[in-house]
Amino acid sequence: MSPPDFSRWLELEPYGTEASKKSAQLASALSELTRWHAAKCEAYRRIVRVQGIDSEAVRTLDQVPYLPVRLFKEFDLLSINRSEVFKTMTSSGTTGQQVAKIYLDRATASLQTRVLSKLMGQLLGKHRLPMLVVDSPGMVKDRSAFSARGAGILGFSLYGQDVTYALNTSMKLDLSTVEAFLDRHRGTPIFIFGFTFIMWSHWVLPLQHLGKILPIHSGTILHGGGWKKLQDQAVDNKTFRMALQSCVGNMKVVNYYGMVEQTGALFMECEEGWLHAPVYADVIIRDPYTFDVAEIGQEGIIEVLSIVPLSYPGHALLTEDIGVLLGEDDCACGRLGKYFRVIGRVSEAEVRGCSDTYEART
Repeated sequence: MSPPDFSRWLELEPYGTEASKKSAQLASALSELTRWHAAKCEAYRRIVRVQGIDSEAVRTLDQVPYLPVRLFKEFDLLSINRSEVFKTMTSSGTTGQQVAKIYLDRATASLQTRVLSKLMGQLLGKHRLPMLVVDSPGMVKDRSAFSARGAGILGFSLYGQDVTYALNTSMKLDLSTVEAFLDRHRGTPIFIFGFTFIMWSHWVLPLQHLGKILPIHSGTILHGGGWKKLQDQAVDNKTFRMALQSCVGNMKVVNYYGMVEQTGALFMECEEGWLHAPVYADVIIRDPYTFDVAEIGQEGIIEVLSIVPLSYPGHALLTEDIGVLLGEDDCACGRLGKYFRVIGRVSEAEVRGCSDTYEART
């Protein structure tokens, strides 16, 4: 049995397929993935069988058997031989917590990179921009085994040039390095990436304390993960954006939603402030009591789906986040596909975002 070939999906624009066509095509692809993982991963096959699901009978997106994301902390789930493992990624976890291990072969890692390239091309354009990473260079030392944070930094760094780290190894703002970077690229749009809580604690607050406004005139800031600690401090997305722009000028600020357990599936924020599902992925909101598909506007548990996980059964995952579906194909931004917002964590769920984890350790 050969693994599914989804290379044809890379010919599609990320947000250009209408609902009826996308739903049918994606359901067919995920049905194929379900059969692949059921054949290659014994643990997944048993889980599907216990649920009473016939992997041959999946016809719609909501019928794709999903796994609770926490299972990846309890079990090694992979649909390849261990000799084929090219890269191992671990989820964030505070001291004493188990971490998920996600095993990638070369085919999955390649598909992940190619899908991310399509999404980043929409965000940044065709040319790589000078890139400032609001983190420490120590996060990407071991390139065969990555934490979620290190994997995110390295993955997004592929779309930048002259990649420079804004923090030193002690996680302190290295202002001289930042200013030298800006001098080198004066008058040029730049790309800034960081995890939300780290960017707030080690970029925004130190710059505000110094009364420093950096001479940046254009470019894009991309951030994601780690909202739990900010919400505890009464810092919402609007407050974060305003504070950030007060330090760097009128740069475009984009939040994203994603997780290491479903590599390659990123949901980017649009100009209206909503998260969008690209053609390669989708989102379902499930009623927290019945697990039926929730209606538009009804809060529930977020399920994420993606064609990217070939080497492990992560193509349909029930997260520990609460969200609400806002609509499909009718966002004012003009992008097609479902759009939604994240409300918070399921009660009693672990703190596990990349930035939250950093704070919990310090």
